[in-house]
Amino acid sequence: MIFDVSSPPKGTIRDWLDARADEGGLGFVFPEDDDSLEWGELRNTAREIAAMLTSRAIAPGESIAVMMANGRAAIECLFGILYGGFRATMINLVAGDDAIAYALNHSDARFAFVGDAQMDIYARTTKPWLIEALDTARTHSVSNITLHDIAPSSHALLMYTSGTTGRPKGVVHTHTSLLAGGWTTAVAHELTPQDRGFCVLPIYHINGLCVTVMGTLVSGGALAMVPKFSASRFWQQMGISEATWFSVVPTIISHLLHAEADPDPTQKKTLRFGRSASSALAPEIQRAFEDRFDVPIIETMGLTETAAQILSNPLPPGTRKIGSPGVGYGNEVAIFDTTFNEVPRGQEGELVIRGPNVMLKYLKNDKATTDSFTSDGWLRTGDLGRMDADGYVFITGRLKELIIKGGENIAPREIDEALYSHPDVIEAAAFGQPCDSYGERVQAAVKVRGGSAVTASDLLEICKTRLGAFKSPDQVFFMDDLPKGPSGKIQRIKIQKEIEKLGQE
Repeated sequence: MIFDVSSPPKGTIRDWLDARADEGGLGFVFPEDDDSLEWGELRNTAREIAAMLTSRAIAPGESIAVMMANGRAAIECLFGILYGGFRATMINLVAGDDAIAYALNHSDARFAFVGDAQMDIYARTTKPWLIEALDTARTHSVSNITLHDIAPSSHALLMYTSGTTGRPKGVVHTHTSLLAGGWTTAVAHELTPQDRGFCVLPIYHINGLCVTVMGTLVSGGALAMVPKFSASRFWQQMGISEATWFSVVPTIISHLLHAEADPDPTQKKTLRFGRSASSALAPEIQRAFEDRFDVPIIETMGLTETAAQILSNPLPPGTRKIGSPGVGYGNEVAIFDTTFNEVPRGQEGELVIRGPNVMLKYLKNDKATTDSFTSDGWLRTGDLGRMDADGYVFITGRLKELIIKGGENIAPREIDEALYSHPDVIEAAAFGQPCDSYGERVQAAVKVRGGSAVTASDLLEICKTRLGAFKSPDQVFFMDDLPKGPSGKIQRIKIQKEIEKLGQE
């Protein structure tokens, strides 16, 4: 298929993979394993996996979990699921046992692809009757198996994202919205079949999956992929890959900036630009990075609910406005007031999105789905912002109480509940504080019963066990009482000021 900048991709991911395979050429490079995967090879393996899954009487659109780190096997399993007409359910491997177990149960997944390194997590979070581990099928006969019919509107992806309620919400995307997510990236960054991306973000994150994988499928280029980000090896890996662009989060840009490693000219000779998304990039970090490495950073913005990108700054020599994630590409962007009417340019309101990349729904949560959309189909992002005269959006705050750490959304209530699991905790509240490295860091405050011997270390260990280290607070403060409003609701926004008064900073 030909990449058309003027309209969203038509058809299904099966159609697009078949077209890429028929054209031939390199699809993926795995520099850490000295391995590569051509589009034709990927299509053949995807067919075999799809046939194997179909032979097990799995219904079209049924969830199949993927618990794997980035690599060849993860790509093959992902495309095998999509090719067969099933719903790829990407499990966040660092979400913590509770969230992983919830996602596996809530998704109704009966089958999963599990990597060797993830078997311990799988064993801790799964009941034997819920999930059956499968080996990647590369030799399954496809000659006598008819695959399910699929349509652009068929379910393709289920990805969980934390909300203010504390429980993860399952975002459902169709083949149309997944392909559109890759298309918005390809249009904004002018990707061509000659481009090769560099993926260091996990594909269980919407950025890694839609921006890099789907962006590559739609544009017809290739993608280099490594298991995880390494500041010491980043430039070497990218040089070996001969990448022309990369997509990261602000935390990675900060780590690269503060690392000792400098690329030599050969390691970035093909590089056109770097891309930042998932949380706000500090202007000082962006300027310092570009000054040091002479690589333009394109700030963008995306959501799980929008198959990643909704806003992007243009490539040079277009106007990049530092501090703004840019303008809309491939979707409509507006700022609404509380009555869902568009506000004048320069006035603050809620950022709303409408376009082919927007999710279908939240799985098993009709109320959350209804509440997230206006009557005429605009998705409410929960972000406050303003739009300037040129159409550039500037984010000014959030309606929701999410903590955004390293581009990942963390619901404070998840941490609250972990803290409340200790019997001595009477009151608990997590909150975010600005942080140069991660955008925000997680902190928490508690009130415990008189005479309790519980320590901050005890509570931190509970959080790490239940939620994983990433979501756990850096510090837990003890207070006589947490600040509350007239109704008795704890006011997170006032906690830090109270802590400073107590001299606990």
